[in-house]
Amino acid sequence: PARHSGSGHAAMPAHNNVLPNQHFHKRWMDRVKTWFNQPARKLRRREARKAKAAKMAPRPVGLLRPVVRPPTQRYNMKQRLGRGFTLTELKEAGINKRVARSVGIAVDHRRKNHSQEALEQNVKRLKTYRSNLVIFKGKGDLGGLKVADEAECGAVEQLKGEVMPVQKEEPALEFRAVESGKDSVFHELRVIRSDMRLEGLRAKRRREKEEAQK
Repeated sequence: PARHSGSGHAAMPAHNNVLPNQHFHKRWMDRVKTWFNQPARKLRRREARKAKAAKMAPRPVGLLRPVVRPPTQRYNMKQRLGRGFTLTELKEAGINKRVARSVGIAVDHRRKNHSQEALEQNVKRLKTYRSNLVIFKGKGDLGGLKVADEAECGAVEQLKGEVMPVQKEEPALEFRAVESGKDSVFHELRVIRSDMRLEGLRAKRRREKEEAQK
C-alpha cells in the first residue's frame, strides 16, 4: 500500500515493488483477432482445387516426385517425397530434362545423388511412370517419348490424389520358439557387453605377449 505524507501528496510505495503502471485505456476489444471466416475459406479452397482439377483434366494435378530420406541420423530411416528428380536420375531413365517438366515430372537441378541404392530406386520409379504415361498429341519435341493413339487417349481417367505415393515397407520380423535354458539371459547379455568393451584391451595384451615371447 502507498504511504501518504502529511502534505496530501501520494508518496512512493513502500519496499522494492513494481511501480504501478497499468494501462487501462487501450481498447483491446478493437484489436481482437477473429477467425470466423475459416469455414468459408475452407470451402473456397476446396472449390478452387476442384476447378483446377477440372481445368487440367485428364492430366493429374500433382507432379511425380522422387523418394528421398530426410537429413540427420534421427530421421534418415524414414522415406518421403522430395522436391524433384536429379539430372542423373533423368539421364539414367532416358528422359530429357527439358521434356520432363512438360509430362508431369518434377526436376531439381540442385539435388545430388549420394547413394547408389536411392539412385536405382528413383530410376525404377521414373521407368514405371514412363510405362504408364499416356501422352496426347501436341506441339514440340517429346525427346523420344511415344504419343498415344486415339483409343488410349479416350480411355484415360484423371488420377486423384498423389502421383505414385510412397509405399511404406513393413519390417520383416522373424519368430522363433523360446528356449528355456539354465543360464540367465541377463547374465549372457552382460558377458557379451563386457567382451565388446574389453575387446581392444585384450587384443593389446595379446600383442604385447607375442612380442615378449619373440
